[in-house]
Amino acid sequence: MTDAELITKTVREKYGAAALKIVAGDSAASACCGGGCDPVSDNLYAPDQVAQLPENAVLASLGCGNPTALAELHPGDVVVDLGSGGGIDVLLSARRVAPGGKAYGVDLTDEMLALSRENQRKAGLDNVEFLKGSIEAIPLPDAHADVVISNCVINLSADKRRVLAEAFRVLKPGGRFAVSDVVIRGEVPPAVRQSMELWVGCVAGALEESEFRELLTRAGFTDVDIEPTRIYAFEDARAVLAGAGLDTDVIAREVSGRIMGAFIRGRKPA
Repeated sequence: MTDAELITKTVREKYGAAALKIVAGDSAASACCGGGCDPVSDNLYAPDQVAQLPENAVLASLGCGNPTALAELHPGDVVVDLGSGGGIDVLLSARRVAPGGKAYGVDLTDEMLALSRENQRKAGLDNVEFLKGSIEAIPLPDAHADVVISNCVINLSADKRRVLAEAFRVLKPGGRFAVSDVVIRGEVPPAVRQSMELWVGCVAGALEESEFRELLTRAGFTDVDIEPTRIYAFEDARAVLAGAGLDTDVIAREVSGRIMGAFIRGRKPA
């Protein structure tokens, strides 16, 4: 098994287990990337947003931001959410692009797809479709979407260059890339990068800020911008690193302030 295959297998198993726990009523499964990093995932959605959604859609919010609050969405838009999980961002987007618009969710995990489709049924939304597929090979045609969103998922991919190329492909000319993700400023210790548990927990696979900009530009995007939404200090870093078998006191001091939640924008030239 290649490193990329191992990462995909680990992510699929972790998210599948998280979905099953949520269905079983285990609210503790609700954490960033299934990794338990509460400082990353706390208080991302306004009460009036979550009040209109099924409880399990909110519990299955495993992200690090709220792309639907920051993305430019209009009635009639077609939106694609990469790594849609329990469907919270798809359902919120579907309401904003109605009437006339549609929201797609793409996810690799059968358990999450089943959960998201049940959440769609409970929400009573018919302008939503959840598709099985990888974010490295989005199951949609070229130039199909006005907006591509994602929430703390691109960092989990072993081939981020391919993800960004696919996002560019499915966008219409003039389409917008608007994702929330964990981004690194500077370097982090090798032990963090090498930990599979932290990869699934959003940190080890996160791109360095300048590298993210470079990859977006190489994919063809213009107007690239990375806006920090949360910068995690020492205590936050300790919480993110907990449970990974690392010396959290030492490493948390080294990564404090270097891990940030960010909103990443780009545009496909018209």
